[in-house]
Amino acid sequence: MSLKVFADLMSQPARAVVIFCRAAGIPHQHVNVRITAGDTKTEEYTKMNPLQKVPVIKDGDFVLTESVAMFRYLAREKSVADHWYPSDSKAQAKVDEYLEWQHLNTRMMCAGYFIERWLKPMMTKKFNEKSVAATKKSMEACLDDFERVWLEGGKKKYVVGDKISVADILAVCEMEQPTMAGYDVTEGREVLGEYIRRVKGELNPHYDEVSAVVFKMRDKLGGNVPGVYPPPGDEKAKM
Repeated sequence: MSLKVFADLMSQPARAVVIFCRAAGIPHQHVNVRITAGDTKTEEYTKMNPLQKVPVIKDGDFVLTESVAMFRYLAREKSVADHWYPSDSKAQAKVDEYLEWQHLNTRMMCAGYFIERWLKPMMTKKFNEKSVAATKKSMEACLDDFERVWLEGGKKKYVVGDKISVADILAVCEMEQPTMAGYDVTEGREVLGEYIRRVKGELNPHYDEVSAVVFKMRDKLGGNVPGVYPPPGDEKAKM
């Protein structure tokens, strides 16, 4: 099997690429990479990606290091259904429109909240309430925009019309990340909740299997950071 996907499944883009390969029926080998174990800093990995990030794909001798570029490459080079990344120029441009927007929006905002609310406190044993509140506000504004613009208030089934695409895989993977910080993006958001359930339904069992490590962390800690959050003596605190 020539295609290898090097992915740490705690990473949103990495999960998205693996899910795409599985859901689209692309033969591949998932090579598990653990960032926390230093796997991305080895000499072998650094030769593939000098930035030491995930994911990476290696197709024969060809190496690619950015997830959005991977979606485009795989859709062109492998035998996949057209709806994932349409060959029609205008339909493809609409998928690209979201792929460009998401970098500084769903990607940045959901990840930003996760990092400030859970990852940094877990690593530093310090909790910055001001930063958490700011990233939460930005994320919620982004979720408002996603419902209003990309789903047109529930009029659209998917980001690009009536069929699932790689845009939806990326979107839902990013929105899954805050669950590890104890935040459910669907709470109080009927349109977004229906959308996410619809996308996961299309992608399963692949979505749930690939996301198992995220679910495990979510269920084990529920967003808590032992000894840090909730603050000792304030078990009802929630941000």
